[in-house]
Amino acid sequence: MTAETSQTLDRGLRVLKLLADTDHGLTVTELSNKLGVNRTVVYRLLATLEQHALVRRDLGGRARVGLGVLRLGRQVHPLVREAALPALRSLAEDIGATAHLTLVDGSEALAVAVVEPSWTDYHVAYRAGFRHPLDRGAAGRAILAARQAPVGECGFTLTHGELEAGASGAAAPLVGVTGVEGSVGVVMLADAVPERVGPRVLDAAREVADALR
Repeated sequence: MTAETSQTLDRGLRVLKLLADTDHGLTVTELSNKLGVNRTVVYRLLATLEQHALVRRDLGGRARVGLGVLRLGRQVHPLVREAALPALRSLAEDIGATAHLTLVDGSEALAVAVVEPSWTDYHVAYRAGFRHPLDRGAAGRAILAARQAPVGECGFTLTHGELEAGASGAAAPLVGVTGVEGSVGVVMLADAVPERVGPRVLDAAREVADALR
């Protein structure tokens, strides 16, 4: 802590991070131990966060992240989309296919930014807001593969016909971006993805990750 920072705010943010990292919530005692402060301080922090719907407590007294966090999270998508657009435009124009940024939303993959190429006679129509299961399509599969891969060893994923008949996809995960889990990819009308597309998508994913750091 420095003279310019708030100890109370710092503790409140640490509470939110701790709760975000658990699926079953934490008790006041558990939070007290993790924060290194007494239970009275934790009670006050939780009460304040509850007033803003950022924390909720179940019947057993365990604290969990509240729905108010979702309202804050909705504002993240426009910022992420804006940062990703230059790399997506370059990717779409280079490959001649629809490029997209996809983020995890619960158990689904959510397209938050889409750029279509300007010079092709035809391409796949793919809209921001499109959702699909994480285990279908290149975008979701790339994210799932990254969860299992050793750090620094993520590659690209290729699929065909999983979301739309006759369409192939290539995607690579975003790596090293705190708080953001997603992928960058392209979708095209083709029986197979050309050889150069996978490495190009991987480069674009790195560009987007750099822009978001």
